[in-house]
Parts: sequence; structure tokens; C-alpha cells
Amino acid sequence: MSDQFLNKIFNGDCREVLKELPDNYVSACITDPPYNYEFIGHKWDDSEIQRRKERIKDSKTLVKNIPYGSGLAGGVRNDRWYKRNRENILEYEDWCFQWATELFRVCKPGGTVLVFNSTRTVAHVQVALERAGFYARDIVVYRRSSGIPKGINMQKKLEKLGHQNPEELDGWHSCLRSEWEAICVLQKPLKNNYTETLLEYGTGLFYTKMPDGGFQSNILENIKRDKNSDYNVHCTVKPLDLMNKLVDIFVPRTKGSIVIDPFAGSGTTLVAAKNYGINYIGIEVEPSYIDIIERRLLESSDLPKSLALF
Repeated sequence: MSDQFLNKIFNGDCREVLKELPDNYVSACITDPPYNYEFIGHKWDDSEIQRRKERIKDSKTLVKNIPYGSGLAGGVRNDRWYKRNRENILEYEDWCFQWATELFRVCKPGGTVLVFNSTRTVAHVQVALERAGFYARDIVVYRRSSGIPKGINMQKKLEKLGHQNPEELDGWHSCLRSEWEAICVLQKPLKNNYTETLLEYGTGLFYTKMPDGGFQSNILENIKRDKNSDYNVHCTVKPLDLMNKLVDIFVPRTKGSIVIDPFAGSGTTLVAAKNYGINYIGIEVEPSYIDIIERRLLESSDLPKSLALF
């Protein structure tokens, strides 16, 4: 095993950093990359986050993560709008394919990859990773505790425009209330079957036994939110209980097991891996987040979990 990569965070573009890792090296990947709204036309770094926050600080807008000026934040739904929207999706899918190609190389056979994404574009992420060689296994539903409608309330819109009988459009909106996020589950092809893959690489299986003895569902809910420390300024921190649960289910607790997060953010995946005594590798493009990750790792402590070595 190449120990120089273990339990470290690397600053850089994961498409380049992944090239430094050996073939068939990591056992699992759990990651939360920028969604395509965040991707188009802007570098995804802290200065861009702050720019967006400032733009909506005194605004009533509910769509706070779409880059202003991207052509996706509003406007007339004409041919140009839909063309730009489609180009954005294809560009995003190609970007996912680029990092997925290197990720495929470094994953062991049977290695499981989990990628968070929006319900609107998770299919494109799955297609990109399938193009890179992965095999689609599932979509896990992370049900959040609440969701806010973000579309048009047509009754109120017509009231403002002075139309007669706007109440006839009561209940008609442009979208549903969103209260879940998609987690795309893929796997690098096995070596012949699950048994051979497990015995040679320690990968391929999911841990499905729940604390009450039941069989684990692919819907994860009733997960409490964290109260983030003042120093953790990342804008999309996932709950630690959620990441602990994903590590528990999808990361093998076998000798030599490694979990990687190519979009480490504030490091929640890495903290969860440390909680389980599992080796981790983090990659993060924004330099200011590295200190956040390292501080969180220092403050975390291993849970009383033991690796099942064989």
C-alpha cells in the first residue's frame, strides 16, 4: 500500500490530483461535487460563494446558488434559454466524465462510488460515470427535514398583474416542494463475482443490518442537522450523521480499506471515515477549506468500531 497518500488532504483540481494515485487503490468514494447550477461560467471557489451571498443578501430570492448572469437564474423561456440550459448540462456531464475517468482507474474492482446531486441532474452524473466504466447500482434518497417551494405561485402572480379571477389558479405552481437529494450509487465492475471480489479486494458488498435488526432501505431520513462551528464557513455542509451512515453502509471495514472524497469541501466524509477508523484521502480545490477540514479532523474522535480484517 502507498502510505504517503493516506489520511491526507490535497489541495488542487481532483482531475489532476487523482493522476498521482496508484491503480486499484481505493475501496470507496463518497463525494458531494458542485451541482451544475454552481458550475456554469464561474470558478467554484470561496470568492464566488461570497459574491453570490452578497448578491442575494437583501433579496427575497429563494434560488441562492444559481450564478447571476448565467442565463439560468430566470428570464424568458425562449429557444436561446433552453439551448443554453442544454449546453450547460452537457458541459457539466463532460466535466463529471473527466474526473470519473481518473476515479475509475484508482478504484479497486468492486469499489463503490456515491455522488450527491440534484434530483434534476443526477441522471447526467450517472451517465457520465457509466461512460467512465462504472456500473449503476442504485439511487439513494436523502430526505431532508424540510423543503421550500422555489417556483412560481401562479395565483399570486396573476393577482399582481391585475387579472380577473386569479383564485381559479389556486394551488397551481411551477414546481413541487423539494425535500430530498439524490445520491447516485455506482460500482467498478467486480472480478467475476462478489465472493472473488471480496476475498481479493475486500470490496463489493453493502452493510445492510440496521440497529433494530431490519434490512437497510435506500431511503435515508430522520437525520438531524448539525450546528456547525463558527469557523466552518462552507455553504453546503452535509450532516455528519448522514455521512457516518453512508460510510457505515458503503465503505468496507476490511484490511487496507480506503475512502476518497475528490470534492472534500469542509471534510465531513473524511471525519466520518476517521470516526470508523478507516483510512481516507481528501482532495479540495479551494485552499481556504483545507484549514477547516484539518481542524474538524483534529476535533473528531474515533468511534468504538473495529475493522473486520481478513
